[in-house]
Amino acid sequence: MYNMKIEDWYTNHFETQLRGRYITMKHIYPLLDMYKIKYEISVPGISERGQDIPLIKIGNGEKTVLGWSQMHGNESTTTKALFDFMRFIDQKEIFQSEIDGFLNGYTFYLFPILNPDGAQLYTRENANGVDLNRDAQDLSQKESQCLRNIFEAIKPNLCLNLHDQRSIYGFKDGKPSTVSFLSPAANKERSITPSRTIAMEQIVKMNKLLQKYIPGQVGRYDDSYNNACVGDTFQNDGVPTVLFEAGQYSNDYHREKTRGVIFYSLLALFDIIGDYKSSLNYRDYFNIPENLKNYNDCILRNAKLNDKKKQVSVAIQYREVLRNETIVFEPYIDEIGALRNKFGYLEKDVKGAEILTNSQENLTVGDNISEIIDKNDKSMIYFQKINSIIA
Repeated sequence: MYNMKIEDWYTNHFETQLRGRYITMKHIYPLLDMYKIKYEISVPGISERGQDIPLIKIGNGEKTVLGWSQMHGNESTTTKALFDFMRFIDQKEIFQSEIDGFLNGYTFYLFPILNPDGAQLYTRENANGVDLNRDAQDLSQKESQCLRNIFEAIKPNLCLNLHDQRSIYGFKDGKPSTVSFLSPAANKERSITPSRTIAMEQIVKMNKLLQKYIPGQVGRYDDSYNNACVGDTFQNDGVPTVLFEAGQYSNDYHREKTRGVIFYSLLALFDIIGDYKSSLNYRDYFNIPENLKNYNDCILRNAKLNDKKKQVSVAIQYREVLRNETIVFEPYIDEIGALRNKFGYLEKDVKGAEILTNSQENLTVGDNISEIIDKNDKSMIYFQKINSIIA
């Protein structure tokens, strides 16, 4: 198997102190305390509610890279992957010459949690309800100002904007979009500027590796220009910027499989694994398929509603809700119809069954649901739990 040693190492040594979707400063402080002996860790800013925004510096090379995760507080998969990456760089078992090459060739600055208030609240926005990825021009928030100050101080050669994407993205062939990338536009014309070209080449390099792990499941975002977005602004400033979007892998709702894919992406980006530099062509970036909004968490096929003869499909989606420091996935009816061009991570053919939800006759788009039963024999088709379509 490709890079079995890497895969074996990762399976046995990923950062087990970070699991699930709810990752906050409380969870990473013990790790920062452990790494402060090895890496330079500073606090260049505080959040709107006064939480530290730590910055980690790894390596002393000429190429300077700036990365930030959890700009959106409820997008934590890449944070887990960054700590997996640090754990790998710190080990002494395998790939030592490649790790030395990284440490001597790069200086990697990273914000593990740029939006600590949003992380604590499990919200996309910060404590003031501001989307930090729409604050690149106004710089109205302390978190935005902190990132911009470091950007100007270190003058990076490359930026990594690390996010999660929703579970709604996939491709025409029915495969889900597990990881997506974007080389953001630098202007309204979406010109192929030198900085965009470099970012595209980095994405091509990562995609070449990822096809060995998640074939056909790497996507590309639309590149419409918005200078309120940080990536677009940095690209406009002439600094190559890569957007990472960690998405869904099958029924991996805690994104533990996807964190590994992001980990491998970082190894490829920094030339620790893979040998693609000599064969990179930025034009291959456009061969990566664009994401489509064609996925739901669950789809019930061939159902009858309200004694009607016509059979329809019922799409179910999950809302992520923070309860007692745990993320609960609450299902609701997202769409009812033919849904011929949609796919579900879980699908069931109910074979013409008349279905009830929450013991009621009607299914209404937007309704929260706890159960769906067959009206005729009262058998359970769906109940409120992840991966819970009854076979």
